[in-house]
Amino acid sequence: FLGPEQLPECLKGCDVVVIPAGVPRKPGMTRDDLFNTNASIVATLTSACAKHCPEAMICIISNPVNSTIPITSEVFKKHGVYNPNRIFGVTTLDIVRANTFVAELKGLDPARVSVPVIGGHAGKTIIPLISQCTPKVDFPQDQLEKLTGRIQEAGTEVVKAKAGAGSATLSMAYAGARFVFSLVDAMNGKEGVIECAFVRSEETESPYFSTPLLLGKKGIEKNLGIGKISPFEEKMVAEAMAELKASIKKGEEFAKNFK
Repeated sequence: FLGPEQLPECLKGCDVVVIPAGVPRKPGMTRDDLFNTNASIVATLTSACAKHCPEAMICIISNPVNSTIPITSEVFKKHGVYNPNRIFGVTTLDIVRANTFVAELKGLDPARVSVPVIGGHAGKTIIPLISQCTPKVDFPQDQLEKLTGRIQEAGTEVVKAKAGAGSATLSMAYAGARFVFSLVDAMNGKEGVIECAFVRSEETESPYFSTPLLLGKKGIEKNLGIGKISPFEEKMVAEAMAELKASIKKGEEFAKNFK
């Protein structure tokens, strides 16, 4: 399918829609700098989804995810077809990075390491719960802080390394595929499928928040919440709140004025 005129046909009957569209970051840009361009793209595409496949699972990869998910929700509300259990901000790349970096430091196979990452999908809103890692791992505080910082800024590390030629692509494709395969498995009746994603949430004072989710046939079966976390992680959650709320509000305001 090509172009806006074929968008309705493209979306009719879809069970899952994945939106990675948008502009990538350049060196010196934050994810928020992409806001105006990507917000319009996401609002346009999700508006078409609300009209032509209102029941589909919507997986948003376009940054800034902390704002594009609230935009998607507001667009679906406008069309009267909002279901918070079917709208996901794909943050899997943060989990893949956390697993990889922990595995490298501990000499483990990254495929066997599982670190939940909660919060949002930008800078200090990315909160890796190393204390909940399986297998259990321990790091001295200075190393833990450095590791956490690297996970939070891994996207920027890639943007700098590519020196203007783009942002993370192959790793994002892998992470996006992992999330969507998990979702499709759960929709097909596989039990016990858990992935983190940035979703509408009652778990904290932030109206949207990423936590481990039990996925099922209708999307989110159960929000598994934050669980037990360390004082270091609690502090990160507290410090992320202001930025999360501001990004969410920015998305909601944009959606209200979007024609």
